Amino acid sequence: MKAKRFLAVLLVCALSFGALAACDSEETYTAKNDKYVIGMSGPLTGDASVYGLAVQNGAQLAVDEINANGGLNGVKFELVVKDDQRDPALVADIYTALHAGGMQVSLGCVTTGPALKFKDLAAKDHVFFLTPSATGDAVVSESNGYQMCFADGNQGQVAAAFVNENLAGQTIGVLYKSDENYSNGIYEQFKANLDETVTVVETSFTDVTATNFSAQIEQMKDCKFIFMPIYYAPASVFMTQAKDILDPEAVYYGCDGFDGIDRLENFDLNTIPQKVTMLSHFNSKATIGKSAEFIAKYTEKYGRQTVNQFSASAYDCVYAIYGAMKAAVEGGKKIPVDITASELCKILKEQFDGGYVYTNGLTGESISWDESGYVNKSAIQYVIKECTTPEVE
Repeated sequence: MKAKRFLAVLLVCALSFGALAACDSEETYTAKNDKYVIGMSGPLTGDASVYGLAVQNGAQLAVDEINANGGLNGVKFELVVKDDQRDPALVADIYTALHAGGMQVSLGCVTTGPALKFKDLAAKDHVFFLTPSATGDAVVSESNGYQMCFADGNQGQVAAAFVNENLAGQTIGVLYKSDENYSNGIYEQFKANLDETVTVVETSFTDVTATNFSAQIEQMKDCKFIFMPIYYAPASVFMTQAKDILDPEAVYYGCDGFDGIDRLENFDLNTIPQKVTMLSHFNSKATIGKSAEFIAKYTEKYGRQTVNQFSASAYDCVYAIYGAMKAAVEGGKKIPVDITASELCKILKEQFDGGYVYTNGLTGESISWDESGYVNKSAIQYVIKECTTPEVE
């Protein structure tokens, strides 16, 4: 019995020591910080790397500008980025490394799948994140997360409103990816908000079937309008296979996943006769105004390949976080360089939930957030490529 009691005492002591270590570990994580550390995870390699690199570059451009202007009360910022290859299984280790490395605030993850894992870890540790591009509705529910991008539900609703206004009483095609949160989320909201007079020819695909769209093309060959809430890589494959079968005056209509399709390697969009359009919050072809100035700065530093709405959204994320921190300091809050993630999270949530407005952004003139984490701003729709119907001799 004495031996059992002794082991029990040892176990209690060990657990107590572990609890104490867990309590003070967050302070030790940031104790050596000499800059405010912004962490993020995204696909820097693989099929979705154009998004990850765009976010990394856009965010770094903002950090560099803020630091060049003195930072926040003399304290500069540092961006730390890890490659998750759009694989949720890699997120736990990445998050642990970022958190233990002094991360105080985050841009979360670039894509929805990894972001759903990241948000649970951030909720446990009280880490604030503002994602530029993870559009899933669930990314910000019951979390410390906010979105600069439109949530899937927003995109689905806005896309449905466009169809209701312009295609009432007509038949449209839909191609979505049934095994992906991003695509499913948008399409579910699209269906829920679609006018009952619109007839839908619904088609889908998965990772396994993403190289052959012959069946889907056959089903939609008479459709003049095709809604495609998918990423640009499978969209380019579909367009290539369908270009000589679908009506050359048909219209493809995508969401933010289409961004970058006109710069995709080994794919020439100009060979596609159909019109290609998308719903967005940034015009990556702008030639005037703030957007054009950003594009020029970005291109000079990183080239043209990854200029898209995600680079602009990431740029806005960093400035929005900086602006909220500045507003908090001006309101009397203390934000020392070694502030813990949970302490900074509380301050930022008070700002974002309390009516903070980020003005004159690249992706919106007057951007605010509700307590659910969803962004409030206007959307735009623009044409990536017009129809190029061959001339009849």
